Amino acid sequence: MYRFACLIAALLLAAPLAAQTVPDPIARAVASPERSAKDRERDARDKPAELLTFAGLKPGMKVADVFGGGGYWSEILVRAVGPSGSVTLVNNAPYFNYGQEDLKARFGDGRLKEVKRRVVETANMDLGREQFDLVVIYLSYHDIYWHEEAAGWPRIDANRFLTQLHDALKPGGKLLLVDHAAVAGTGSSAASTLHRIDEAFTKKDIAGHGFLLEKSWHGLRNSADDHTKGVFDEAIRGKTDRFTHLYRRN
Repeated sequence: MYRFACLIAALLLAAPLAAQTVPDPIARAVASPERSAKDRERDARDKPAELLTFAGLKPGMKVADVFGGGGYWSEILVRAVGPSGSVTLVNNAPYFNYGQEDLKARFGDGRLKEVKRRVVETANMDLGREQFDLVVIYLSYHDIYWHEEAAGWPRIDANRFLTQLHDALKPGGKLLLVDHAAVAGTGSSAASTLHRIDEAFTKKDIAGHGFLLEKSWHGLRNSADDHTKGVFDEAIRGKTDRFTHLYRRN
């Protein structure tokens, strides 16, 4: 009985330590009244406060939002890092075209002028060397392994792309990567059919470009997703099983 009571006490003491406390700058950024109703609706799915807390985002950081599309993450990031930090939204032409309507709404009428915006070709993203504390690539890493000329998506040199991300980070800088999980053992093949990618392949691929996996987060996992449907299938859209990794540049 005594041992059982000690176990219960230990669990109660450990519980608050296991829970993430969202830092004030992140909480204020997510709660900003200037954010759109559309973005707030998306928050329930993407859990920005929890995700950015996991990533260790802090005021003063320099962040690159790579293939950030319409800028959902850039808006939150720039509010959280504050005037002493910076955020660069990086799109290639297809991502820019895909996110055009959201970009107009987000940055029109002089909104968020502090976000630096670039439309680049992936062969040279012009990110510089050792410029950033954090690179975010959210649900778009798999696209470096997708190629469909008819859809206007060019073939990307994955090695060159990932090398540029590594070089753009300061020593010890972090890469936050979230993507749709594919069936285990399928490597990058599901990227071209389902817009998914194998988690084990991802770990090996990123590690092979000078990164160390620091930790994973399970807040965006969905065990009900069997990984066989395309991410745009209405049966699973917005509810895919997503893995979340935080890597450190070696």
